[in-house]
Amino acid sequence: MLRFSLNISMLLKEVPFLDRFQKAADLGFAAVEYLWPSGIDLDALVKARERAGVAVALMNADAGNVPAGDRGYLSDPAKSEYVFQNFKIALDLARAVRSPIVHPLVGNALPGVPREKQLAHVREMETELAARARAVGIMTTVEALNSLESPRYLITNSAQGLELVRSVGAPNLKFQYDVYHMQRMEGNIVHTLRQNLADIGHIQLADVPARNQPGTGELNYRFILGALEEMGYLGYIGLEYNPKGTSEESLVWLPRDKRAGCTAADLRL
Repeated sequence: MLRFSLNISMLLKEVPFLDRFQKAADLGFAAVEYLWPSGIDLDALVKARERAGVAVALMNADAGNVPAGDRGYLSDPAKSEYVFQNFKIALDLARAVRSPIVHPLVGNALPGVPREKQLAHVREMETELAARARAVGIMTTVEALNSLESPRYLITNSAQGLELVRSVGAPNLKFQYDVYHMQRMEGNIVHTLRQNLADIGHIQLADVPARNQPGTGELNYRFILGALEEMGYLGYIGLEYNPKGTSEESLVWLPRDKRAGCTAADLRL
């Protein structure tokens, strides 16, 4: 069974953020995920989630001003105290909305600092954050971003991300595999998923090259999702794409009555 979570930071922008929980439920989804809700009243967010009755599959910690180029702060020692302060707030929010995963982005490379020195600091930060999350029963993740859109990001392919996860060795630290980013960087999607599924804690998707919904680009999502189903992947698959057309129009590939769970055969792809 394939389980989908709708990213309500990237979709449903037709309505205010707090209304997107209910809108996702109305569209047939049982779960959502979101980026750090900057500027949103967190108590109101908790209540909106409760009223809608949807699960939260994943939420991000604060990644900074993403449009301006920020991609998280774990790589920057000068930001460590802020990372810890925000992560505490993020863990409290995750517990309140019952999200099993909090994702802190690794951050950009620092100019003039040797890469291994930066990675050593990131490992220290990931180790500490994973320990704090494990204490309250939450998973953390490492994600690789493609270098075409995030040219300064420190982790840009699955090998780097998986090596970081494995070098830390925390049982609740997993790799967050985004099919869109990894198709742009390396391809070989199904083989990579099959070889590393035990270390993958969350999967996200969008089509390539325009980051729109499945069926608008070069990826064979019926094959990819069918392979995930055959592998027995039990986690959520986040729909993290920019909708071509309205958000509702972009979901026609996923039948409304199957959005809480379906098989690959149910997909309209």
